[in-house]
Amino acid sequence: MRRTFAIALLAVMAVMLFAPMVFAAEGGEASEAQLNYYAMAVLGSTLGIGIAAFGASIGMGLGIGRACEGVARNPGVSNKIMTTMIVGLALVESLAIYTLVVVLIVFFVNPFGV
Repeated sequence: MRRTFAIALLAVMAVMLFAPMVFAAEGGEASEAQLNYYAMAVLGSTLGIGIAAFGASIGMGLGIGRACEGVARNPGVSNKIMTTMIVGLALVESLAIYTLVVVLIVFFVNPFGV
């Protein structure tokens, strides 16, 4: 049983290894404008998602810290603080997700019509 699984896994890996070569398209060279566009898209997107992740993590850390302080001061309102904190964290995280969506749009849009 184990040997059969190992052979099947090896066969699947071999197919996955050679699939790009089989389906490779015969195409022309990419123009310099296309290469520059994608180079700038990669640089800008990585910078943007890095800043978004940094800002979101700072915001989440501060929000959770303040929520813990609020619960420590008045444990009776912990449910209200928890609800407000979760909504706030969702809003902060949505900013990072929006940045990811913009990055994916920039990567997969084809401005050259090719």
